[in-house]
Amino acid sequence: MLRAERGVSRRQLAEALGVHYQTVGYLERGEYSPSLYLALKLAEYFEVPVEVVFSTKPFPRLGA
Repeated sequence: MLRAERGVSRRQLAEALGVHYQTVGYLERGEYSPSLYLALKLAEYFEVPVEVVFSTKPFPRLGA
């Protein structure tokens, strides 16, 4: 959601984080759990606390 709302492509985000663009897709679909380092870099990129991006509990569905 953060990536889409800020108009950043998967490739742009991947390049900024130093990962493959497919990794961004896996993260967005919840198919990959990032390292702590990657989670912190992602939060730093979007200038939000890491808890805004990741949680141990599922996020509620949008529009719910």
